[in-house]
Amino acid sequence: MANHKSALKRIRSNEAKRLVNKYQHKTTRNAIKRLRELTDKKEAEALFPSVVSMLDKLAKKNVIHFNKAANLKSGLAKHIAAL
Repeated sequence: MANHKSALKRIRSNEAKRLVNKYQHKTTRNAIKRLRELTDKKEAEALFPSVVSMLDKLAKKNVIHFNKAANLKSGLAKHIAAL
């Protein structure tokens, strides 16, 4: 267990950040799944910018690697183009 006041605060803040990151990551994964399941091109094109924004935010906060975000965006763009 931590011995310093600052270490106790760090534990609390890390836990809070972990929960926020977990929520945002799961929400983004669900949005990606929803986008991949769409068969209507107009709906997919409407949802695409919001999913890209979510991925960029996760990459900016280092929740996911920026190359992973780029690969996911590329794959989703290809999926939409193929519809």
